[in-house]
Amino acid sequence: MHHPSQITQHAFRAPARERLAEYVLRAGGDAEKIVALTPDASTREYFRIPWKNSNAVAAVYPEPFDPEVHPFLDVTRLFSEAGLPVPEILHVDALAGIIVQEDFGDRQLRRALESASDDEREAYFEQAVGLIADVQAATRLAFERNSIASRLAFDEAKLSWELDYFMEHYFGSLRGEQLKHGDEAQLRAELNDVSAELAARPRTLCHRDFHPSNLMVDAAGRLRIIDYQDARMGPASYDLVSLLLDRRTTLPSLAEVRERRLFFLEERRGRGLEGVDPDEFAYEFRLMAVTRPPCWGVARLTRSSSTPCSRSSPRRLSGSTASRCSGPRSASASMTRPGPARRRND
Repeated sequence: MHHPSQITQHAFRAPARERLAEYVLRAGGDAEKIVALTPDASTREYFRIPWKNSNAVAAVYPEPFDPEVHPFLDVTRLFSEAGLPVPEILHVDALAGIIVQEDFGDRQLRRALESASDDEREAYFEQAVGLIADVQAATRLAFERNSIASRLAFDEAKLSWELDYFMEHYFGSLRGEQLKHGDEAQLRAELNDVSAELAARPRTLCHRDFHPSNLMVDAAGRLRIIDYQDARMGPASYDLVSLLLDRRTTLPSLAEVRERRLFFLEERRGRGLEGVDPDEFAYEFRLMAVTRPPCWGVARLTRSSSTPCSRSSPRRLSGSTASRCSGPRSASASMTRPGPARRRND
């Protein structure tokens, strides 16, 4: 067995599970009880491990790290100080590339919603929307603490990268088709315009992946936040779009989206945050929906042409024909901000 300090350049030679087993044994635990958890889209690996008289979750990284500047630890400190329900850090072995944290269990909000009653579903969404407002209320604290989240942003380059990711995986991975050169160039140009406009919007603190799979439901029905290490500054609509649209196999109705938006603005006001015009926010939400279309989550789950994404269009939510699952169309006309006489809050 390799010692954790035996590394090649910056990466460990030993596999994550082997390094974690050594760590658990050193801590007096039973390495046979280590259970691999569902991987996420990153180089780190997660395991459930025995911890004292209970369990904990261990994140095992491919390299040693500096705990003072590690993004997950930095944002955990920020969110904890802000009173957000994030896991407690139980132990850090930076040399071994291991972070041990509180175990929130396996009940994701995404799963809870599948069996929830209408009243339970409403309560969950109200909690989740309130948590987005809580995250945004921590914006000033992020700057005061010089958190890494205050130094990262959804600028034009980052938003353009996300749209490029959509282009590649929606048309390539899901639909298995290649756009004509002219169509692709036109669509990319229009999506870049969307990125530029969103990058110019006022910024607030964002979780960055605030979809129902990153919200855990505890035994008391309270939501807990995970997977927040990529927190950064961005448009106020970013996390709300993620909550309502990301990884959805069915799209919410326009009425539900409108109701959630208005409730979110009320939650912001209740926390003393700067007021946002509902119509302007509706416009920004539609723009943001182009960058975070429901098709992304479906593309990760299936290539079937019978998926909701292939039957439904995000245009219902974004107002943009550029985001239609049927292919590229002109976005410029439909995404133009409506004038005062025509603007609608939907």
